[in-house]
Amino acid sequence: MPKFIKYEHHGKDVFVREDLKGRHKEHCLCYSCAHFIPDTEHNCPAAQQLFEYDVLFKMTTPVWECPIFKEK
Repeated sequence: MPKFIKYEHHGKDVFVREDLKGRHKEHCLCYSCAHFIPDTEHNCPAAQQLFEYDVLFKMTTPVWECPIFKEK
């Protein structure tokens, strides 16, 4: 049975499965994509909107599939 923990992320307390905490980069396609240039005006628009959604709703959403993915 998975264990769930609470911790602070984006300034709010959130819940996560303990074995998955901090592992979203291992599973998110964006971190291997040439279009992913965070904190710049050239960042992928889809990744940027998803990040803004995550911050707004205090969530983390790894990307598993993407139509414009380009391997770095």
